[in-house]
Amino acid sequence: MAAGPRFLTLADVAEVLNTSSAQVYAMVRRGELPAIKIGGRGQWRVEASRLEEYIAEQYRHAERYVAEHPFAESEAGVDAGLE
Repeated sequence: MAAGPRFLTLADVAEVLNTSSAQVYAMVRRGELPAIKIGGRGQWRVEASRLEEYIAEQYRHAERYVAEHPFAESEAGVDAGLE
């Protein structure tokens, strides 16, 4: 049996990614993060394995970005979107 639930709510995903539910909803609606709608009210759910695939893909994107945009010492004091 799996260690956790197969499907996660958008709030669950937001917690894992340390972002807001609204941001996760936007990612789902843009097609960046695969999800399904269930029930009469059409609640969104993200399969845990799909979330892990999404995270792995984001690491690949970051690796490509770093390779294509070498760090310059002049950037050391510049806020480059770090939080």
